[in-house]
Amino acid sequence: MVTNTSNQADTGREEYSFSAIEQRWAGYWEKNKVFQPADDGQRPRKYVLDMFPYPSGDLHMGHAEAFAMGDVVSRYWMLRGYDVLHPIGWDSFGLPAENAAIARDAHPAEWTYKNIATQRASFERYAISVDWDTVLHTSDPEYYRWTQWLFLKFYERGLTYRKNSPVNWCPKDQTVLANEQVVDGACERCGTEVTKKALEQWYFKITDYADRLLEDMDALEGKWPDRVLNMQRNWIGKSTGASVTFAIEDGPAIEVYTTRPDTLYGATFMVVAADAELAEELVTHEHAAALKAYREELRHVSDIDRQSTDRPKTGVFLGRYGINPLSGERVPIWASDYVLSDYGTGAIMAVPAHDQRDMDFARAMGLPVRTVVDTGEDNPEETGQATTGTGANINSGELDGLTGQAAIDNAIALLEAKGTGYKSVNYRLRDWLLSRQRFWGAPIPIIHCDTCGEVPVPDDQLPVELPKNLHGQQLAPKGKSPLEAAEDWVNVSCPTCNGPAQRDTDTMDTFVDSSWYYMRFVSANNAEKIWDRDKLDRWGPVDQYVGGVEHAILHLLYSRFFTKALYDMDMVNFTEPFTRLLNQGQVLNGGKAMSKSLGNGVALGEQLDAFGVDAIRLTMVFASPPEDDVDWADVSPAASLRFLARAWRLAQDVHFADSAPGTDASGAATALRQITHKVVHEAESLLDDQKFNVVVARTMELVNATRKEVDKGEGAASPAVREAVEVIAQLLSLVAPYTAEDMWALLGHEPSVSRSAWLTVDESLLVEDKITVIAQVQGKLRDRFEVPADISDEDLEEVARNSPNVQRSIGDKDIRKVIVVKGKLVNFVVG
Repeated sequence: MVTNTSNQADTGREEYSFSAIEQRWAGYWEKNKVFQPADDGQRPRKYVLDMFPYPSGDLHMGHAEAFAMGDVVSRYWMLRGYDVLHPIGWDSFGLPAENAAIARDAHPAEWTYKNIATQRASFERYAISVDWDTVLHTSDPEYYRWTQWLFLKFYERGLTYRKNSPVNWCPKDQTVLANEQVVDGACERCGTEVTKKALEQWYFKITDYADRLLEDMDALEGKWPDRVLNMQRNWIGKSTGASVTFAIEDGPAIEVYTTRPDTLYGATFMVVAADAELAEELVTHEHAAALKAYREELRHVSDIDRQSTDRPKTGVFLGRYGINPLSGERVPIWASDYVLSDYGTGAIMAVPAHDQRDMDFARAMGLPVRTVVDTGEDNPEETGQATTGTGANINSGELDGLTGQAAIDNAIALLEAKGTGYKSVNYRLRDWLLSRQRFWGAPIPIIHCDTCGEVPVPDDQLPVELPKNLHGQQLAPKGKSPLEAAEDWVNVSCPTCNGPAQRDTDTMDTFVDSSWYYMRFVSANNAEKIWDRDKLDRWGPVDQYVGGVEHAILHLLYSRFFTKALYDMDMVNFTEPFTRLLNQGQVLNGGKAMSKSLGNGVALGEQLDAFGVDAIRLTMVFASPPEDDVDWADVSPAASLRFLARAWRLAQDVHFADSAPGTDASGAATALRQITHKVVHEAESLLDDQKFNVVVARTMELVNATRKEVDKGEGAASPAVREAVEVIAQLLSLVAPYTAEDMWALLGHEPSVSRSAWLTVDESLLVEDKITVIAQVQGKLRDRFEVPADISDEDLEEVARNSPNVQRSIGDKDIRKVIVVKGKLVNFVVG
């Protein structure tokens, strides 16, 4: 019987009670600094890190899964003898706290730190193996002082700059968004349709690192999920082609980028991004009003929607013509929304026969289509379907008859000879827009002086702290930063000339905070410098990072950029922040993401109260491979609870059998010892391969085998049983720490099981005495039997021949051939 009360059975043995066990061990690990790394150089080191949470309320089911996975890795490496750094912190700046402060007429800090306290209590109950002396909050001045310091270091190297440009604008949150923060044309935070707005903004020059961000991914192959690497490669979007100059009648020349210079003879018009300055420069007086009206319409269309292939094509003629540099043909120039101002030069040559978006535009505007590559497909001029395959060039002057790369190379050579083009590389990646017009973030440490221009805040004046007298409706979005209202804060003396100046009133994107936090953890409490370099050299980079795939582009790409930039500044000795990456799946309910609106939410706290921490953790880990989704409707924490009780009782049985602690288990090999050592041996590779659910399954098998031995009567006193139960406790400590700790104590050991030594596998016990082989006739299974593992092929064939089932199947047919696969099967071919 499994109960949640501490009853005593007639035998005098206590029944399993998860609440009693949790009470017994609550606070033990933190009080005794069990998970604090020694950092004494006596053991090899491992750095395990979970993507830190945002304090938006109490922990939810997603946290329960993610932190259970990271804990398995951390606890396993501790058992293997590593000195493990497994810290925790909170990503505590951001819009949710600011919006909550506005609604509650409070300061964002009140909501933020209250939620942190709530989450910390839940984490402590959840028994994650973190060092609670190594904690950080990105909203602490002690932390964002260094965020500002790094901003200035990047500024010194020319990696931070400010410019005016059309940006993504969320009308509800009243702040700019990076391209990565626009999802299906809407703000990823609030779902509001994103518009365009011209603003002076701060950027990080991540494009300077595009090639290294691409090339260094080769070293992450097999260590990061393939889909994450592919997502980053696609986002960086490197392509090789040509920069081509089109002369413009009565106007400035235009340079365009194309990956297919071999199709230049098919360029029958040009398209300029309607919101680019170039469109205003080119448009004639007669067409200016139409362009202005068209641009006004585009303010409510996101970049994502503009690039959609199924969106109807629209545009306006600019009244001007360019000259095709190879054909000399006069081509009209249009402005449209399907070209983006920040892609290349904001202008393209349009080859409608071989690009579907150009084709759709040409058909919408009645523009000419000319086929210049014979792909063997139907004529695009007739079908309206662009052909993008390879083939011989046609209608292409000097390029006729050339194919593929030869045509591209010859087109570039012709352009270079004419002085109208050259080979070049382009990227989809754009510089990181980091400034935000909101309050609850790290203030940008720049002072604006009419005399001196942009002036960095001196180091000894950092941090530039947020004003404490703004709260509630004072923080409401007004289309500009709420910090502008804090005049005493804004108006300062210029650090250079001592004249009147103003602080920059934007704050930093919260992704800046999370782009370097993993480095700060090694010196989280160091008030003198950003980190102790010796410590960072010892611990970095992170050996295992755990978190959701939703951060595959933004956070991970930004973190990689920061690491490389800091490496170039000689501040770190590694170029990649995370050696291995584990993405856990989602926790669903009934096949759908948990949601209040759907009414399918599951409260983690209620589940912990009903089944206990260990049962929930075990359920999360056992439900599926880490990267797969877990559907709460398909799992059974009640079954996990029953299993834990069954395992826990084994420790009681060994304890009451009065077998002495430390009994030598090196006696004659038994079937149970073979199972025990095989489970440990398999667990090592399974855990390294992150197949945590299979480790739980093997532990269950060991529990069953051990129970059979105990139930024999004298089995509880067997050294082999004690060895098996100790291993069970160690394996369970990875997923069910309370139960495992209690088992370890029942076995007479000093806590903590987390500091115990991993069993050394006896290789001789892994050798199989017997194996199971099958007998087939004509490839169909007829029998299976156990034979000695070292049986010869001849003897194996003889055993199979003597099988009554095989003989009946062969009957009076002749055996034409016998196939023996050593240790696996014998197949008789008859006829």
